[in-house]
Amino acid sequence: MHRIVYLERESIIADVRRPDFPHHWVEHAQTLQVQVAQRLAGATIAIVNKLTLGGELIAALPALQMVAVAATGTNNVDLEACRARRIVVSNIRGYAEHTVPEHVFALLLALSRNVLAYRQAVAAGKWQASEQFCFFDFPIRDLHGATLALVGSGSLGRGVARLAEAFGMRVLRCERKGASAVRAGYTPFAEALRVADAISLHCPLNAETTHLIGEPELRAMKRSALLINSARGGLVDETALARALQEGWIAGAGFDVLSVEPPGAGNVLLAPDLLALPNFLLTPHVAWASRPAMQSLADQLTANLEAFARGEPQNRVA
Repeated sequence: MHRIVYLERESIIADVRRPDFPHHWVEHAQTLQVQVAQRLAGATIAIVNKLTLGGELIAALPALQMVAVAATGTNNVDLEACRARRIVVSNIRGYAEHTVPEHVFALLLALSRNVLAYRQAVAAGKWQASEQFCFFDFPIRDLHGATLALVGSGSLGRGVARLAEAFGMRVLRCERKGASAVRAGYTPFAEALRVADAISLHCPLNAETTHLIGEPELRAMKRSALLINSARGGLVDETALARALQEGWIAGAGFDVLSVEPPGAGNVLLAPDLLALPNFLLTPHVAWASRPAMQSLADQLTANLEAFARGEPQNRVA
């Protein structure tokens, strides 16, 4: 009988249906990294979200047969170690194809129309003291007619593209940085950075994409451009981004992720002066977290477990 251990049950708010095969189910609301090995002892199936399963830990779990990641990203799991042990690793796909794009556009709209700056001005009494019915202290840009560059063309990138086209935006799909050839329908990475009015990141974090956007890339963007990151914090050099916002290399940024989560003291993007900027919006990794999306995630998680038990694993990454 399978022993299923769910390490981070409180990471989603949803009804998680128990799988339809014989099993022993153990769940923990939260788990500290130092507790993982002890809690997974004897488990044949581990359900994780953001906790790290490194090679040494995997080697210490001889009963483990499957890692069910309750998310799309799998950079927290040593996939090579799992392949060597023939441990199946499955993730969740497509569940956020509506909620993440909507969050991306919430950030884009707020930044392009300077919503925070105008709200702060109203709170400070600027409107009340105005001599006419409105004031124009901060520029307002339309998304219609603007160019949006997408880094990553999976379900989330495609979802953002659909909304962008509905707004009348021109959409560019970025070729991989440093690619020797450009695929049909793609734009060279450097060219996309140069011409885009907004850039939205939707690619995984790995050795090739770490600090994909650093100082050279930020300086190559238009000074009027916006940078949106709802993927992984490590895709962007956070120190360079802080300078870009403070020194005006770009017009603004909307982020839902940081390089370390939950963030510890000292993250440059959490500096009070930076968070006070009206052209920097930071949300706590909630772009994916609409209630319908979380329920879809939970349903797919159970389906992944059942497919594995049938001997027909789905959504495999290892």
